[in-house]
Parts: sequence; C-alpha cells; structure tokens
Amino acid sequence: MPLEAPLPPVAERVAALNDRYRHHGATAVLERAFSDPEVGRVALVSSFGAESVVLLHLVSVLAPATPVLFIDTEMLFPETLAYQRQIAESLPLTGIRVIRADPAARAVADPDGTLHKANPDACCALRKTEPLERALEPFDAWITGRKRFQGSTRATIDFFEAETTSRIKVNPLAHWGREDLEDYIVNNRLPRHPLVAKGYPSIGCAPCTTPVAAGEDPRSGRWRGSEKTECGIHFINGKIVRGPIGAET
Repeated sequence: MPLEAPLPPVAERVAALNDRYRHHGATAVLERAFSDPEVGRVALVSSFGAESVVLLHLVSVLAPATPVLFIDTEMLFPETLAYQRQIAESLPLTGIRVIRADPAARAVADPDGTLHKANPDACCALRKTEPLERALEPFDAWITGRKRFQGSTRATIDFFEAETTSRIKVNPLAHWGREDLEDYIVNNRLPRHPLVAKGYPSIGCAPCTTPVAAGEDPRSGRWRGSEKTECGIHFINGKIVRGPIGAET
C-alpha cells in the first residue's frame, strides 16, 4: 500500500482553506473543519463565557462527540462554573474535558494565589497557556469563538489561522456581529451566562475581569488599567499574544 503524501505546511493549508471557504458561513466552515483532511484532528476550546453557548450549540448539532476543552483556571467566577455545568447537562456534547494547571507547578509558582497581581502574564501562562498546550498536543487544529468585533487585536482574523507551524486555528464566527449572536441565542432558546446581564460582555478570571460600560470595547473589562488584552492562548503569525499588537518589524 503506498504511503500517504505528507500534508503541505500549515501556512499553505491555511491560505488554501481561507481561499476555498472565504464566502461560506459559520456552519459551513465548521462542517469543513470537521471533514476537510487538510484541517486534521480538531478540538473545540471553550471558556463557557458570555457568547460561548452559540459555538457550543453549533458543535453539538454538527458533531456532538467533538472534544471540548474547558480551562478551569481555578480563579473563575462561580457563575461561570455553574454555567459550564448547566450547558454540559443541556447540550448533547459527549467530549467535554476539564483542563487545569499541574498542581505541583501551581504550588511552586503561585502558592498563595496572588501571582495575578504581581505578574498577570505569568499567571495566565501557568493557569491557561501551559495546560491548554498540553491538552492540544494530540490535535492538528482547534476551534475558537473569536470574532472581529471583539476588539482591535481581533479586527482582521480569518476563518483559518496558522497558530504554529504544526497547528491550525479555526474561527467560524469571525464575521459574526453582536446582532447575529443575539438572534442565534434567542432563536435557539439558549441559556445565557448570568454575568452578561450584570455588564460583563467578556468574562475571564474573577480577579482580572470588571463590568463594561455602554460604548466601551467589549473586552475593555479584561485586565482593566493595563496594556494586556489577551491571556496568551492565542497566537498571531506563530507568536504568542498577551498585549497590544505593534507594527511588524
């Protein structure tokens, strides 16, 4: 039996995928992500945050056995943990996996739970980036809920991105707006995260998330008062991003 030809480099596959599916909608992009051999083995990473239920519902309809990775930083709002359990019970998702930091590493790096005050990047690396990277090792691609309207660091994202030289990131909702999300939630009678009604359009860890006033950037409540805008689990051009994106040098 002849050996299968190796896949082209990730950057080439991403360019081809974006060209091939440029005019498709979110559902079609998800369907292709699950079936296109150039995408490979796929997982969904979900924060079970303010808008997460839309993508979780779409995946539950199209491929309910998809691995769903939920990072429990052990600093989340109690409402988020309760919401995660509610969604897990109400949607037919059979592959939910709860990911946490290594207890030994956490005991050394953050024994008293105050690392987020002194070094929020290090806290995110310990509690989010490193656990997720371990969980994603078996996968060739992962699905995110990132959208262009969420802020300047996400304003140009495509359906498919080269996260690293070995893994693709899929953003099926990249072109959706707030109205699209609202319509989907209402039309499908999906439960909302309880903190949304209290002014939290973007929800992360409790110590690092504040309510957002009308007219503010939806992510302005994340790490308010600092230049930090991303937790570090997202890459651009293969580089980790935890703050504002400067000009290419």
